[in-house]
Amino acid sequence: MGQQVVREGQYLAVFNSTHRVLKAEGLLKSSGLAIMLIPAPRAVQADCGLAIRFDEEQHDTVMQLLSEQNLLPAFLCQLRNDTYITIREYQHENH
Repeated sequence: MGQQVVREGQYLAVFNSTHRVLKAEGLLKSSGLAIMLIPAPRAVQADCGLAIRFDEEQHDTVMQLLSEQNLLPAFLCQLRNDTYITIREYQHENH
């Protein structure tokens, strides 16, 4: 269990609801992307406690697919020098 869940340079798409994160996971996996649903690290404030982890090379594809399906995360962060940096926050209507 010594392996780090998130490696340097990887992104975390952090969602505000379990429903949205599971829907996004299904979309991305059905598109053939090697993403992983993980527990959100303590350093990242997540309402639902889950995040989607993906590599830097997948950034544009992942974000394009999520945008097209109106499934953008609450925010996107990246692990840099052992610190989670928020790259962008997204606004959603809560229904």
